[in-house]
Amino acid sequence: MSLRLMAVHAHPDDESSKGAATCARYAAEGVDVLVVTCTGGERGDVLNPRFPGPVPSGLAATAALRRREMAAAAAALGVRQRWLGFVDSGLPEGGAPLPEGSFAALPLAQATAALVAVVREFRPHVMTTYDPTGGYPHPDHVRNHEVSVAAYRAASDPTQLPQAGEPWEVSKLYYDVTFSEDRIRALDAAMTDAGLGSPYQGWIDRHRDFGPRPSVTTRIECAGYFGARDAALRAHASQVDPDGFFFAVPRDLEARVWPHEEFQLADARVPTRLPEDDLFAGIDRPARGGTDGQPVVTAGRGR
Repeated sequence: MSLRLMAVHAHPDDESSKGAATCARYAAEGVDVLVVTCTGGERGDVLNPRFPGPVPSGLAATAALRRREMAAAAAALGVRQRWLGFVDSGLPEGGAPLPEGSFAALPLAQATAALVAVVREFRPHVMTTYDPTGGYPHPDHVRNHEVSVAAYRAASDPTQLPQAGEPWEVSKLYYDVTFSEDRIRALDAAMTDAGLGSPYQGWIDRHRDFGPRPSVTTRIECAGYFGARDAALRAHASQVDPDGFFFAVPRDLEARVWPHEEFQLADARVPTRLPEDDLFAGIDRPARGGTDGQPVVTAGRGR
């Protein structure tokens, strides 16, 4: 059986900063990995001060640039990629309304129907998305969560959206946990102990009270694919500074201190034990770890 993984993201570049090394590892192991990008990133500014230019003008030119960058990033990760076709909502300030027709402004049912059609076509065993906060309060990230969860539930229901294809039951749903407190503090301490300037200190100072965070249930060993992740990040040249934050920690130090990426199991329709070291644990192949954990979900939960 060919295992299939679908990673649902809000904008081009999100797939390279959230769970990217995990996707690259599974793709290299023969898993069919599909990145679904909900918007074209049209309203994203050029954030890289070293961007070689020219800087695009207007939504259409920005979308074209980000499509080219996304194709290069997908090639670096070894994954397939699909555009869901919605327009970036931007990040309105001061309570400004969302742009008319943008992803987060559309009815939830409209965006959900589009993703259900892709789920039923691709037939993933596992989906990954963002937690209810979106990871940070960008309206497209929050909507990404809402659409992914709604599609996970609807895709298996033959009474919903019959025009979207034959029903398909996704076995497991995960939330990316990209910037866990444990990860940030571990890398910060390692950089400080090595006498290097930590890129995380300001972040820790601003988030001294981390508050409720997603619980980590699943850690995927993927240090061998940090290079693929970095190549995918650099492919998004309009967004990512090659000398910036994402590359401030030496990769040998990162591989030694934090060689994995983290996820929270949000729902499962197969028997599962925690903790896990495999997103496909319980799905028609023996888990590579986590056999000493406690049973937490059983077949049929979440339908």
